[in-house]
Amino acid sequence: MMEVCGSTNVSLREFGCEQTLLSRPDGSASFVQGDTSVIAAVYGPAEVKVSKEIYDRATLEVLIQPKVGLPSVRERSQEQCVRETCEASLLLTLHPRSSLTLVLQLIHDDGSRLACFLNAACMALMDAGLPMSCLFCGVTCAINADSEIITDPTAAQEKESRALMTFAIDSKEQRVMMSYTKGSFSVHELQQCIAVSQKASENIFQFYRDSVRRRYSKNL
Repeated sequence: MMEVCGSTNVSLREFGCEQTLLSRPDGSASFVQGDTSVIAAVYGPAEVKVSKEIYDRATLEVLIQPKVGLPSVRERSQEQCVRETCEASLLLTLHPRSSLTLVLQLIHDDGSRLACFLNAACMALMDAGLPMSCLFCGVTCAINADSEIITDPTAAQEKESRALMTFAIDSKEQRVMMSYTKGSFSVHELQQCIAVSQKASENIFQFYRDSVRRRYSKNL
């Protein structure tokens, strides 16, 4: 799990995914990273309230539901991160004056939850058949007290880290679509974490491809 800054080796926890597991949404997916798991559901395109209508594109709303209790400031902040990433990849202009709603339910949190939200969201959008300019994935990196980079950290590793970063990476050019950072770090460490996340994204996008391939091969 632990990678030294500058290393090109990337270690990620085991992934799991299931699409179309819910019948009522237009698209759904569960995504598991180690012991962190999320269920995502997509509704729409559908009619939108006049007050929220945008004349030249669809309106996207993202809702994160914690495991227990009501959404907090943390959920609201991460909703914005997911929404900005989705808006950058979805071709929203193809559905003007309509609404899309993405609901993310946290099932279990053992670290890297924002990355898991992003991965579940992408798989659910794919399941809904919505037009996208690119796919995206989320990668979380933690920097511990020894200045080592840990990819896909657990909750315990996050707690012991001095810096935590999550990046949304696009599938076309591996560019950073969104970043969410916490803690203290240098510019060099930020660049190292971006490079590690871009490397890790190759494994995640390959998992996407393998998962979809297995799904459709079963249907043939």
